[in-house]
Amino acid sequence: MRTSLFSISAIFLTLVFSIIFVPKPYAAEPDTAIEMVEQDSQDGNNSKTVENSEAEEEVNHSAPAWTVIPFVLLLLMIATGPLFYEHFWHKNYPKIAVILAILVVSYYLFVIHNTHSPVHAAFEYIQFISLLASLYIASGGIVINVNKKSTPFVNIAMLLIGAAVSNLIGTTGASMLLIRPFIRLNKNRIKAYHIIFFIFMVSNIGGSLTPIGDPPLFLGFLKGVPFFWTLEHNWPAWIFALSVLAVIFYFLDKRNKSGVEEDEKEVFDNKITINGKRNFLWLLVIIISVFIDPNVFSWVPGISYDGQEFSYIREVIMLSVAYLSYKFAKDKVHDLNEFSFEPIREVAFIFVGIFGTMMPALDLVGDFAKSETGAALITHNTLYWGTGILSGFLDNAPTYLNFLAAAMASQGASISVLSEVTQFANGGVYYDSVIDLTAISIAAVFFGAMTYIGNGPNFMVKSIAEQVGIKMPSFFGYIIRYSIPFLLPLLVLVWLLFIR
Repeated sequence: MRTSLFSISAIFLTLVFSIIFVPKPYAAEPDTAIEMVEQDSQDGNNSKTVENSEAEEEVNHSAPAWTVIPFVLLLLMIATGPLFYEHFWHKNYPKIAVILAILVVSYYLFVIHNTHSPVHAAFEYIQFISLLASLYIASGGIVINVNKKSTPFVNIAMLLIGAAVSNLIGTTGASMLLIRPFIRLNKNRIKAYHIIFFIFMVSNIGGSLTPIGDPPLFLGFLKGVPFFWTLEHNWPAWIFALSVLAVIFYFLDKRNKSGVEEDEKEVFDNKITINGKRNFLWLLVIIISVFIDPNVFSWVPGISYDGQEFSYIREVIMLSVAYLSYKFAKDKVHDLNEFSFEPIREVAFIFVGIFGTMMPALDLVGDFAKSETGAALITHNTLYWGTGILSGFLDNAPTYLNFLAAAMASQGASISVLSEVTQFANGGVYYDSVIDLTAISIAAVFFGAMTYIGNGPNFMVKSIAEQVGIKMPSFFGYIIRYSIPFLLPLLVLVWLLFIR
């Protein structure tokens, strides 16, 4: 446990020191640079203009196509490691993720002298992992026991409550908070479909209404998407998808006659007991701290870099809450939850690799989208299916960023400029930008349920279920038996009704 805390702390310290000691690039904003070129042309100072243009090009130079290889390699290993070389992967994934990230970051810093992308990635990683870690640790100090008879309606109620809670404490927090109570509730009749629909509804689709709900939406918020944008635009598809899944689950659960005799022997007092209630206060502090952003409130101090304000007060609060909630939680609560730092340790290291290696991919997608061929291919339909398919088999957080970058670049906007992201989300400036972002947001969250590896909580929920003896389908069994017959038709309906 101490080793896990030390490892995570080491990541934060490394990133902080890299931010402090990496020199800030001296480059004009694009608009300013253009004005300088025009002015110098009028004054006849062409030589000075050329020098300035070359300096700017050097600072903001994109990496060549081959540098995307570490990113692709990491995603492939994330997908295949736990399945085909489990022992090697679990032993070495921290080293693999960090080494691949160092390779790409070093190339940016020392070969093409681009400090902009690595420093932005470092800030965003700290913001991202602070939220996930604080939610995971705080929710780990809460134990919920539902002493009711397992029925389809009770199960559906718990799944829908979990879907709503996902928007407040994240799909990771809600999954870790509710999966064990859900298993205990169905202990006499638990089947694989219980866990699969929990993954569908709580670990993925449920968290599509707020940036807190799912990692890709939080990354969008960090880039400039307004906090309540997802609630305003995603709620119709959210209600429809959860309603359809609830109906399907009802008929599956109604046919399950297992454990009838065991249930008849038990006495149910229909009470819900909660241990570790004080941790709900910690969760509330985390939720409130999300709003403490220098880009939202000018009075909040931030770190200024390259024309953008980065938060640090929010992250200090979140990490402090994580420490305090763990320190003051009762040991018996953690024992009942079988709490471990390993899941968040894995997420921390994996996302060091993802944030460090995905910069070339974002650059390539943006460059392609700026071309006539790329721009012609980008519509809300291709964004929905492209984001969705990759989110189901890779990681939905970088996929969201890649397709948002492509959609914006196709219209001459940049995902790195916060004001342009906000304009893209609000509409009125860029053509069909609201429906484009809706397609990307819904697809990134909904399609994450297509496989065990589509979203972080999926595999953790599967592991917890297997630890208590529930026989779960294999990677491809999950897809063939559940995703294709149940989830894929729903995703087609969502596309037809809300996107197309």
